Amino acid sequence: MLDVRFSSALKAMLLLGHAEESGSPILSSTQLARSLDTNPSLVRKLMVPLVQDALVVSIKGRSGGVRLGRPADQITLGEIYRSSIGDKPLFAPRAEGPRECLVTNHSAEYFARLTDETEAAVLHALAGRTLAHSLDELRAIDRAGAAPGSGRSLAVPGH
Repeated sequence: MLDVRFSSALKAMLLLGHAEESGSPILSSTQLARSLDTNPSLVRKLMVPLVQDALVVSIKGRSGGVRLGRPADQITLGEIYRSSIGDKPLFAPRAEGPRECLVTNHSAEYFARLTDETEAAVLHALAGRTLAHSLDELRAIDRAGAAPGSGRSLAVPGH
């Protein structure tokens, strides 16, 4: 199964950035869960590393929720990726088997190098993009026409 922590965290961060631009910077886990098509408990778990890394701030109380920890133009997608994924590698290696030939003797080391190289490229690409740039890209997509089949344009959850 593919890991969706980064895509979920990124979508939540985009929702928070859009909400802030719209004048309602705090979103509850229920509001985020509705937009992520999941449950509030999962959203709260997803927020833990983002709060720990100060990418979002948690507001306690009846009208609480989360908001961006700093302006959207100061948060990179690389930070969101690192925070949401933690130390989990981009690709999971296969369990090692018997060492019998060139491939079985060295495939684990080769795969580790390939994973490191690929992850470095991913991080490089994400480090050059901010949450604000991503919101601009979403606006450009919206101007070009809403997503096929969606029948709606971008909206802040609960508004």
